[in-house]
Amino acid sequence: MKANNKRNLSYKFITSKAGKLLGFFLCFAIVFATVGYIVADSQAPAQEVLSKLGSRGDEVRRIQRKLRDLGFYSGAVDGIYGVNTRSAVKRFQSSVGITADGIAGSKTLLYLGLGGSSSGGGNGYSSSDIYLLAKVIAAEARGESYTGQVAVGAVVLNRVDSSSFPDTVSGVVYQAGAFSAVTDSNWSVSPDATSRKAAQDAINGWDPTGGALYYYNPAKTSNKWIRTRPVITTIGRHVFCR
Repeated sequence: MKANNKRNLSYKFITSKAGKLLGFFLCFAIVFATVGYIVADSQAPAQEVLSKLGSRGDEVRRIQRKLRDLGFYSGAVDGIYGVNTRSAVKRFQSSVGITADGIAGSKTLLYLGLGGSSSGGGNGYSSSDIYLLAKVIAAEARGESYTGQVAVGAVVLNRVDSSSFPDTVSGVVYQAGAFSAVTDSNWSVSPDATSRKAAQDAINGWDPTGGALYYYNPAKTSNKWIRTRPVITTIGRHVFCR
């Protein structure tokens, strides 16, 4: 009888110990699998959201509205990415020197001024506004001093604030005939760190021009009208005027 009791006690001890160990390993396996899933999910590459033929929604409406404002689209702002919208996107892409595939990917959205959050640059300007402003600075103020680069950015922003010009950075940049650099061969080159910083300084309120709406290089321009504008200041090779 005592032998049976000993065997029973031994069996209970072994099974209870095995059960605890098994439970421990099961819990460990579950925690390890969960952590591994979270890490793998956080390291997975972000999927780029594209608007293309067949897409629908608010993003498409924003694209259509911007293309219409820039003069590339005349159809309905209905949120449907149809053939007309794709054609308008292609025309815009061709005009700014990027791949004209008719797909509104991240680069196209940046060029349209739709690619960043509204808090990206402060003062109501998005990260894509800063990018476009930096592109203008890099293309229009090559070889100018840092102050001269900020000055070019300030002119763009002064136009945004003026009732005589479009009220967005992209609208001002792509206004027909406004900036020759938009059709320049260097327009497709990404802006460097200096031009980006100059764009941010301009957005932060630095205006070396004193409120200029125009500028020109006297050695290069043949435009007689621009020379009649009241001159505010000269910075480097650029004359800034109202």
